[in-house]
Amino acid sequence: MHSYEAGPDPLERDAGTGWEVALPHNGTSLGGVRMAGFRDRVSAGLDKQVLPQPAVVVVIGLGDAPFTVEGGSGGQSLRSFAATLAPGPARIRGRRVECIEMRLSPPAAYALLGVSPSELGQSVVSLEDLWGRQEQRLREQLPEASTWQERLALVDALLVRRAARAPVMAPEVTAVWDHIVARRGRVRIGELAASCGWSRKQLWSRFSAQIGLSPKRAAMLVRFDHAARALRAGHSATEVALACGYADQPHLHRDVLDFAGCTPGALAARATTSG
Repeated sequence: MHSYEAGPDPLERDAGTGWEVALPHNGTSLGGVRMAGFRDRVSAGLDKQVLPQPAVVVVIGLGDAPFTVEGGSGGQSLRSFAATLAPGPARIRGRRVECIEMRLSPPAAYALLGVSPSELGQSVVSLEDLWGRQEQRLREQLPEASTWQERLALVDALLVRRAARAPVMAPEVTAVWDHIVARRGRVRIGELAASCGWSRKQLWSRFSAQIGLSPKRAAMLVRFDHAARALRAGHSATEVALACGYADQPHLHRDVLDFAGCTPGALAARATTSG
């Protein structure tokens, strides 16, 4: 699908390929939440690899046809799902796709999903398993809404209700995550620990328990996300390695292979060849 914000989304599509995209006119009510509606107007179908990114992606299908999610644990048919920060090798396929997609920062996901991102594991999980009857009721209501703005408002209202009684991530963990994002992953773990008054061991333990990644892995993920966007925008691996703070091009190659399972060149090619 067409991206509604800079960055590679699991359901991203290039402009002009027949995907209708709707954004909430007034934004969302909660911080750390980005949302859009998507509809395949020309029955092009969806076939997309899920890339690790510094957000938990939630997709709520509006039609009867489920998504097929293929990953390390086999295949699943899901009408709504959440993709974790680093879901491992996974591919999403669908026909006649009409859905709402949300990108949740880890603090927002911690509050809204009902479980810590660390409890989701490295996978794509059913949203019904996380939200139960709330997910079922929402999927019943969404097709009845006559406009995208009404649909987006329904989802936003549910998130507000969930946030009202949600757990809150430790402020030190939130601050460290925000610093990693602001610095595009170019941070030193010792400095992060000192900034919140914790030892490196305390930071490692508490951050990992609530984010689902170690501080070092989170910084690597944020840096990879910026590199992946630049590669898919057409920049060379040499340019990207320098701009994103990698020691050299082989360092970039190793990180892309680690997170995406392919070379930088292959990742860049997906931007123009994926259907």
